[in-house]
Amino acid sequence: MSAKISGISTTEPLAPPKGSSTGSVDRSQGEASAAAATTSQTGDHVTLTDSARSLQKLSDAISQAPVVNSAKVAAIKQAVGNGTYKVDSASVADKLLQFESGLK
Repeated sequence: MSAKISGISTTEPLAPPKGSSTGSVDRSQGEASAAAATTSQTGDHVTLTDSARSLQKLSDAISQAPVVNSAKVAAIKQAVGNGTYKVDSASVADKLLQFESGLK
């Protein structure tokens, strides 16, 4: 993303050389105020691309989706309560190793 900064002349130094007394500082301040007046008259505006609008809609849809799968939680609670919930220790160990290797 780029933004154009107006009111700064690239042909003149920003500060006069030491010992000189030119009026360039006053002129650059006048140019800056003229640029500010032009900016305030035209105003700023933003235009979103179709891709940005699609991403915004997706983001809104995801933010409204529930974080927890209530049906799965209820099924696991029931299995734990019945004593039928089985833990696959090999799968848990594999996931722990994957997690640990990802931290390095």
